Amino acid sequence: MSIFDKPAPKCGEIHDILCKLDNVEIAHIISSSMLPDMEYCQNMDEFVMILEGEALMKIENQEIRLKKGEYIFIKAFVKHRILNCKNGTHWLAVYIKSQSRYALYH
Repeated sequence: MSIFDKPAPKCGEIHDILCKLDNVEIAHIISSSMLPDMEYCQNMDEFVMILEGEALMKIENQEIRLKKGEYIFIKAFVKHRILNCKNGTHWLAVYIKSQSRYALYH
Protein backbone atom coordinates (compact mmCIF):
# COMPACT_ATOMS: atom_id res chain seq x y z
CA MET A 1 0.00 0.00 0.00
CA SER A 2 1.28 3.45 -0.92
CA ILE A 3 1.11 6.31 1.56
CA PHE A 4 -0.83 8.20 -1.10
CA ASP A 5 -3.67 5.64 -1.05
CA LYS A 6 -4.99 6.94 2.26
CA PRO A 7 -7.61 9.72 1.88
CA ALA A 8 -7.31 13.05 3.67
CA PRO A 9 -9.34 13.45 6.86
CA LYS A 10 -12.37 15.80 6.79
CA CYS A 11 -10.67 17.95 9.43
CA GLY A 12 -7.38 17.86 11.29
CA GLU A 13 -4.56 15.51 10.42
CA ILE A 14 -3.67 11.84 10.24
CA HIS A 15 -0.27 11.20 11.82
CA ASP A 16 1.27 7.77 11.12
CA ILE A 17 4.62 6.74 12.60
CA LEU A 18 6.67 5.00 9.88
CA CYS A 19 9.79 4.31 11.94
CA LYS A 20 10.86 4.96 15.52
CA LEU A 21 14.38 4.64 16.90
CA ASP A 22 15.97 5.83 20.13
CA ASN A 23 16.34 9.46 19.11
CA VAL A 24 14.63 9.62 15.67
CA GLU A 25 10.99 9.30 14.65
CA ILE A 26 9.82 9.37 11.03
CA ALA A 27 6.17 10.15 10.36
CA HIS A 28 3.81 10.56 7.45
CA ILE A 29 1.18 13.24 7.99
CA ILE A 30 -1.90 13.92 5.87
CA SER A 31 -3.52 17.30 6.48
CA SER A 32 -6.98 18.49 5.66
CA SER A 33 -7.65 22.11 4.78
CA MET A 34 -9.52 22.47 8.08
CA LEU A 35 -6.82 22.56 10.75
CA PRO A 36 -7.15 23.84 14.31
CA ASP A 37 -5.38 27.13 15.02
CA MET A 38 -2.59 25.59 17.07
CA GLU A 39 0.92 26.68 17.95
CA TYR A 40 3.58 23.98 18.11
CA CYS A 41 6.72 24.14 20.21
CA GLN A 42 8.30 20.69 20.34
CA ASN A 43 11.22 19.58 22.47
CA MET A 44 12.95 18.05 19.44
CA ASP A 45 14.30 19.21 16.09
CA GLU A 46 11.95 18.66 13.15
CA PHE A 47 12.64 18.23 9.45
CA VAL A 48 9.46 18.41 7.32
CA MET A 49 9.04 17.96 3.57
CA ILE A 50 5.91 18.40 1.48
CA LEU A 51 5.42 15.23 -0.56
CA GLU A 52 2.14 16.40 -2.12
CA GLY A 53 0.16 19.63 -1.76
CA GLU A 54 1.28 22.86 -0.12
CA ALA A 55 1.12 24.73 3.16
CA LEU A 56 1.69 28.19 4.56
CA MET A 57 3.53 28.12 7.88
CA LYS A 58 4.48 30.76 10.39
CA ILE A 59 7.80 30.07 12.08
CA GLU A 60 8.48 32.57 14.81
CA ASN A 61 7.47 35.77 12.97
CA GLN A 62 8.18 34.67 9.39
CA GLU A 63 5.63 33.24 6.96
CA ILE A 64 6.96 30.44 4.77
CA ARG A 65 5.08 28.76 1.93
CA LEU A 66 6.11 25.17 1.25
CA LYS A 67 5.19 23.43 -2.00
CA LYS A 68 5.64 19.88 -3.25
CA GLY A 69 9.26 18.82 -2.84
CA GLU A 70 10.20 21.69 -0.53
CA TYR A 71 11.37 21.22 3.02
CA ILE A 72 12.35 23.08 6.16
CA PHE A 73 14.27 22.34 9.35
CA ILE A 74 12.73 23.64 12.58
CA LYS A 75 14.96 23.64 15.65
CA ALA A 76 13.63 22.40 18.97
CA PHE A 77 11.58 24.88 21.03
CA VAL A 78 10.94 27.19 18.04
CA LYS A 79 7.29 28.25 17.93
CA HIS A 80 5.51 27.48 14.66
CA ARG A 81 2.03 26.96 13.24
CA ILE A 82 0.30 26.00 10.01
CA LEU A 83 -1.67 29.03 8.78
CA ASN A 84 -3.35 27.19 5.91
CA CYS A 85 -2.93 23.99 4.03
CA LYS A 86 -4.19 22.50 0.78
CA ASN A 87 -6.57 19.64 1.47
CA GLY A 88 -4.76 16.31 1.19
CA THR A 89 -1.27 17.68 1.80
CA HIS A 90 1.18 14.85 2.53
CA TRP A 91 4.16 15.58 4.77
CA LEU A 92 7.23 13.58 5.66
CA ALA A 93 8.33 14.56 9.16
CA VAL A 94 11.55 13.53 10.87
CA TYR A 95 11.74 14.32 14.58
CA ILE A 96 15.22 14.25 16.12
CA LYS A 97 15.94 14.27 19.85
CA SER A 98 19.44 15.45 20.56
CA GLN A 99 21.21 12.91 22.76
CA SER A 100 23.46 15.54 24.34
CA ARG A 101 20.67 18.06 24.94
CA TYR A 102 18.74 15.64 27.16
CA ALA A 103 21.67 13.82 28.76
CA LEU A 104 21.71 16.32 31.63
CA TYR A 105 18.15 15.41 32.61
CA HIS A 106 18.56 11.62 32.88
